[in-house]
Amino acid sequence: MTKTSRGLLAALLATAAAPAFAIDDAPAAAEAAAESAAAEAATGAGLDEIIVTAEKRETNLQRTPISISVASSQDLENRRIQSLADLADGAIPSLRVAPFFSRSSALTVGIRGIVPFDANQPSRDAAVGVYVDGVFLGRSQGLGAAMLDVERIEVLKGPQGTLFGRNAVGGAVSIVTKKPKGEFAMRTLAGIRNFGGYSVETHIDLPEWNNISLKLDGISTQRGGTVNNPMQGERDFNRFERRGLRASALWRPADGFEALYAFDISYDATTPFYIQLLTRNPAAPANSPLVQAFTDRQRDALVGVPQQDSVGKTNGHLLTLTWDASDAVTVKSISAYREVEQSQFDNGFGIASAVFRPNANTSRYSLASLDQHQFSQELQLIGSAPRLDYVLGAYYYYEKGTDDAWSPNTMRWSADGLSLTRLPSLEAGQTSPFPDRASTAIANSYAAFAQGTWTPPILDDRVRLTAGGRYTYDKRAGVLFKVNGQDTNIGFDRNWSRFDPMVTLAFDPTETIHLYAKYGTAYRAGGANSRSVNYRAFDPESVETWEIGAKTEFWDRRARLNVAAYTTRYKDIQIDFSAQLLEGQTRTTLETVNAPGNGRIRGVEVDLNLAPISGLSLSASYAYTKGDLPLAQNPFNNNNFQKPFIIFTPEHAFSVAGDYSVDVGGATLKAHLDANASGAARAQSGDPTLSDRSFLVNGRLALGDIDVGRGGSAEFALWSRNLLDRQQTFLRSILAVQATGVIGIYNEPRTFGADVQIRF
Repeated sequence: MTKTSRGLLAALLATAAAPAFAIDDAPAAAEAAAESAAAEAATGAGLDEIIVTAEKRETNLQRTPISISVASSQDLENRRIQSLADLADGAIPSLRVAPFFSRSSALTVGIRGIVPFDANQPSRDAAVGVYVDGVFLGRSQGLGAAMLDVERIEVLKGPQGTLFGRNAVGGAVSIVTKKPKGEFAMRTLAGIRNFGGYSVETHIDLPEWNNISLKLDGISTQRGGTVNNPMQGERDFNRFERRGLRASALWRPADGFEALYAFDISYDATTPFYIQLLTRNPAAPANSPLVQAFTDRQRDALVGVPQQDSVGKTNGHLLTLTWDASDAVTVKSISAYREVEQSQFDNGFGIASAVFRPNANTSRYSLASLDQHQFSQELQLIGSAPRLDYVLGAYYYYEKGTDDAWSPNTMRWSADGLSLTRLPSLEAGQTSPFPDRASTAIANSYAAFAQGTWTPPILDDRVRLTAGGRYTYDKRAGVLFKVNGQDTNIGFDRNWSRFDPMVTLAFDPTETIHLYAKYGTAYRAGGANSRSVNYRAFDPESVETWEIGAKTEFWDRRARLNVAAYTTRYKDIQIDFSAQLLEGQTRTTLETVNAPGNGRIRGVEVDLNLAPISGLSLSASYAYTKGDLPLAQNPFNNNNFQKPFIIFTPEHAFSVAGDYSVDVGGATLKAHLDANASGAARAQSGDPTLSDRSFLVNGRLALGDIDVGRGGSAEFALWSRNLLDRQQTFLRSILAVQATGVIGIYNEPRTFGADVQIRF
């Protein structure tokens, strides 16, 4: 390492270790900022300004007093992120994404340690709101669909109860797509990948005609399974096939008014991760030699089993109207209707949990389906007055969903335990008639919100005070009409009302240092658990968070350091407890209880971005999360109090990345490398078993800006995810199959591919 490099590294470490704390630049800083930006442009260095919409209006990231991580379209391309599921690598340390158990057909999304275990039922909600172009996505099913021409992903950390509302207790993930530009442009990509995969996508902007601009987006991507299923004619494990289309039209008939309509449709077929037996319980009954424990990731399943795709189909309509009533007032309407249809076929357990009994049935096949539709309407009045910026709004949300489930066995042991045969039908392996359970639920939510930011005439306008609140009325009802295959009529009908306030005090000591202190609350709606045999209802949970933060830029705006520290009081926490699957049982039974008392989650978040020289950018992010949850009564353990755990959340997590580009003879060489690491975490709130620590490296090398004539350019790229082919479990559990031992699910092996991309 050179003396210059050592000096630079020492300076960076000293800066990262220094304490710092975000808000608007004072108006007096605008001229200095413009001069600095001009200087950066002249030298070819400096960090780009990042625009976010976390406060329902466009603001500079550094001047927005919220802890936010932003992934740009270039970041997503460099990391080969085509779906929210790809963010499970830990690219944003405070954001935790995981499949629901072994199933990629539904995603678990959490922020700052607030991660739901099972939010894929129509009668319960997630703890982090996921939004696309301002529209809340009500189900965890469908979240893994391929993303279509995303401009950026904003991850808002901490409760967002005022502007985003219910079910944003951990935070919000806001996906912003690219709007029609009104000028002809086309981008087409074709690529191949290992495991027999490919990707094809096209994005076309058409010229404006009669004040209407059109944009068309399409994608098709596929990858074969990463674990072979020996049964002929059946799907391998952990495969996917995703397709999506979107058409959008932007109409601007007059200055100050625009109407954006978009329709999207997607198809997402997946198979489950393969579940392995990691360690055998010495006290388990004598077993077949076919049931073996392995401590490394298997490429081939021990025994072939029936397995077909779980298929998710989503579609939606969006109509956004924006009217600039004056230079100071904008009125906005966001109307949306969406549908989700999801099937589930999960034989990932295979015989990992099996106990041999001569001629007995085994290999539980978890089958389920969900049909959901939702409508939402949001109205916003966004305005400015002397020393005051404000937003007023009203919101309505309606949702209806129906689900069912069934878990028949699919295989039968031979008399000697040396082989298995496929049962002639699913009915032959049933333990109860189809469906085992079924329910329907309806939710209605009404809300009104307001938030204002006042700049008092003191200290050269360097102080801002923001206050707001949201009132919500929720009504939810449902019926569990099948239990253990028998007709039932167990219903619940509940309603709740809630007011969520927030207050932020911000101060700008200089034009590049923004400090803030914030208090905010949010809640997660109550509901009922359809995996319960009695449709047990539970109440809302809530959080209140105190946070301080600093957003700073220095080194002629070639360095950006943002820091936040918070403490969260977590009340009436919805805790899931699972019944052990005993030998011969196939039905999953789950109960949700509200834990008495308060939990506490504390954390620190650090984001550092550097642009030391032209063409080079470096970034590092770190999250510390420490949770302590109160005792809760476990209904499957004689209602004894048990200490639950926060899930999928390591105490320490970090991500580092580097990007470099350089001109090479009429083209541009681009290199990207990122590394993501985290400590061990638990996967179920009632299971103390820890997963492995994680370390994943991704990379991309591209040669772009190659002139192909007629104003077009080409780019050729090689990429890899999990470049070092690391093996680690993201889930370990003993409670699911305690009789047999500890089971686990390994991460994906190294994947790689080559792409060619043409732009006009």
